[in-house]
Amino acid sequence: MSNRLFQGIIHQMKDAVDRTIGVIDETSVVIACSDLGKIGEVDESINSETLVNTSPFVINGFTYKSFGTANRAEYAVFVLGNDEYAQKTAKVLAVSLTNIKQYYDEKYDRSNFIKNVIMDNILPGDIYLKARELHFNSDVLRVCLLIKITSKTEVSALDVVQNLFPDKSKDFVININEKEIALVKEIAEATDGRDLEKLASSISDTLSSEFYTHSVVGIGTAVTGIKDLARSFKEAQVALEVGKVFDTERNIISYENLGIARLIYQLPNTLCDMFLREVFKRGSIETLDQETLFTIQKFFENNLNVSETSRKLFVHRNTLVYRLEKIKKLTGLDLREFEDAIVFKVALMVKKYLTANPTKY
Repeated sequence: MSNRLFQGIIHQMKDAVDRTIGVIDETSVVIACSDLGKIGEVDESINSETLVNTSPFVINGFTYKSFGTANRAEYAVFVLGNDEYAQKTAKVLAVSLTNIKQYYDEKYDRSNFIKNVIMDNILPGDIYLKARELHFNSDVLRVCLLIKITSKTEVSALDVVQNLFPDKSKDFVININEKEIALVKEIAEATDGRDLEKLASSISDTLSSEFYTHSVVGIGTAVTGIKDLARSFKEAQVALEVGKVFDTERNIISYENLGIARLIYQLPNTLCDMFLREVFKRGSIETLDQETLFTIQKFFENNLNVSETSRKLFVHRNTLVYRLEKIKKLTGLDLREFEDAIVFKVALMVKKYLTANPTKY
């Protein structure tokens, strides 16, 4: 809640109430007052325990009336005096400020705050100030997941995800656009990458099995601190973008597992073109047909093991050796040699990346 909003209301009421009035928070600090000199003063007799009182109470010649959310009182109004007029005025002020606070919180709630953080729509210096105003815990571990809907549906995916994570004090479901939903979730310290992938799978499976809505989910890295949520969100975006190029069959992509694909994605096209020209003989990569590319893929999947690959391909060992020799003559790279295999693997990924992003940079 904005202290300036409280101060604005108190300032407007000071002429109607011929007494000193103000607001104090649960940290014992006067945050608004008709007597400007009192703002910032600390009164330790008013704290979270004192604010439990629901009826007006008098301390040091002032009448107090606590107010706040439905769960707990976070503030108290105070009026100079201990008479009936002071009590009535405190009650009226508490009701007014409670309603104003509720309206303000609905308009500027935590979800909007988190959305502004992950979308970089708030200055870094204002993040912790706003977090304190909203009583937002900044020191817990959180992760950002980006859910992208890939099929047309009449069901509101946003409502589905919100129902999966109803605890709005810890988990925030944010609508990014008509096809993307961000989930900022608080997690335990012991949570690892596999746990996050299981969480993402449960979201995707629920959308698919119960609502016939297909989706892909990008997972950022876990971060501590509100400011770093923007980085986790960007990582989830990159995971989806890279996965669209290199892991087209997967619907759960974690930024931590992107490996070398993450590096390739950040390279300019000119550098990628230069790499391909240096690695391959001119035009050699274009001469590789689908059967040859499939053979290469299986050879990599079986850790460059000729016998195991031939068994998986249901071909004679000599047939596979012949194909590998043919690839060596075409490209100049012997896939049975570890270093050549690495170069070839990277080159294929670069080629795939260029095909998917022909105009980047």
